[in-house]
Amino acid sequence: MSSKVVCDISISADGYAAGPNQTAEKPFGDGQVDQLHAWMFETPDENKTEVDGILSAGAYIMGRNMFGPVRGEWDLDWTGWWGEDPPYHGPVFVLTHHPRELLAMKGGTTFTFVTDGIESALDQARKAAGERDVAIAGGAATVNQYLAAGLIDELRTHVAPLTLGAGERLFDGVPPLDLELLAARAASLVTHISYRVVR
Repeated sequence: MSSKVVCDISISADGYAAGPNQTAEKPFGDGQVDQLHAWMFETPDENKTEVDGILSAGAYIMGRNMFGPVRGEWDLDWTGWWGEDPPYHGPVFVLTHHPRELLAMKGGTTFTFVTDGIESALDQARKAAGERDVAIAGGAATVNQYLAAGLIDELRTHVAPLTLGAGERLFDGVPPLDLELLAARAASLVTHISYRVVR
């Protein structure tokens, strides 16, 4: 079975992955944004399959904003939101306009900073992942770039029962997509809906 490019993303019922006014103190912005990810922590047994799936990729790609809140040149003291042992335990490729040396963390997580675009990051991630999947980890702007370029095979949305009304929205700027429903499952704090992106 060949590897896929997959994406898991928690969104509100109106499609937002983060609220407005994201800062270092409020990485998901304003609003009831804690509810977007509550399903991962408050009902772990009910959602074990989905949580395990998120962290089963062979390599990950994320945007600069998901790695850190600052713009411009790097603050080299900043090593991500996750502390000394990030949950990825594998290679992570961070899209950025500003070069930075590879950052090795506990648990086998390495952050490689890619300055030459989404295709280059995907090529590097595929090589690192081997036969395992590559996961586009977010945020929404990064996911939208990969969707618009036709580079995601499977999109797994985790829809929380709230609306945010503004913020960073999935599918913004993405041309119309043909999606094949793969699975849908309701849980107490979320509805998991997975699609294959038809090309």
